Amino acid sequence: MEISASSAELFGLAVVVVASGAVSGLLAGLFGIGGGAVIVPVLYQGLTFLGVDDAVRMHLSVGTSLGIIVPTSLRSFVAHRRHGAVNMELLRSWLIAVPLGAVAAALVAAVISGAALRGIFAVLALIFGVRLVFNRQSWRLGDVLPANPVRALVGFLIGFLSTLMGIGGGILNNTFMTLFGRPMHQAVATSAGVGALIALPGIVGYIWAGWGAAGLPPFSAGFVNLLGLALVVPVTVVVAPLGVRLAHVMSRRQLEIGFGLFLLLVSVRFALTLV
Repeated sequence: MEISASSAELFGLAVVVVASGAVSGLLAGLFGIGGGAVIVPVLYQGLTFLGVDDAVRMHLSVGTSLGIIVPTSLRSFVAHRRHGAVNMELLRSWLIAVPLGAVAAALVAAVISGAALRGIFAVLALIFGVRLVFNRQSWRLGDVLPANPVRALVGFLIGFLSTLMGIGGGILNNTFMTLFGRPMHQAVATSAGVGALIALPGIVGYIWAGWGAAGLPPFSAGFVNLLGLALVVPVTVVVAPLGVRLAHVMSRRQLEIGFGLFLLLVSVRFALTLV
């Protein structure tokens, strides 16, 4: 594990991760996204500013984001459950499928390039952002969530793609649940629980995938930066309940439009890094 660093490097890294912590915590509670969709691009830009090797920059952003998602998602899940909004039956049915997808993604992350990870992030954010902003009732696939084996396959894909993106599964799960007629508030609340199922195995996988990699910044355990975790987690845990309260006073359409516009912004930002 790399720990040597100058004071300037440590200060710069600390400023980057703390600045993103409050925003990610707010969005974790508001959209059930675990904050990853914010943490990943913010950390990527901060690590670029610090001169971290491009070969590990995106992997490190994704891995650290997954670590941050663990307490944020759990905090949001508990708060949402108090409102009775979580679909516990769906969560229980994904206790195996979602973590398996996360483990598979960690294996892929060990060999995939940083540019490919950025491309995956940008494309998926664009697709789901457009869907939410221009949502129509006719876009629904049904009124009842599918049973196994379709449900298990969806859970696996949510775990797999979310782990590659370093997000808590909210983007994918919100889309899945609303396509089958579930209320947006229930989708957001359930996504907080999905985030924990993804992030716990995901963070272990990213530590393994990046262990001993060259070019990592100070205090990195594989593709997870421990300084980032120590600084951001307390901020996100405190701020997440504020987002939850906002989520329960906004209308379904307001949540959809806000979430969709946010995803489109993230997609454009990452697409620009590929040009």
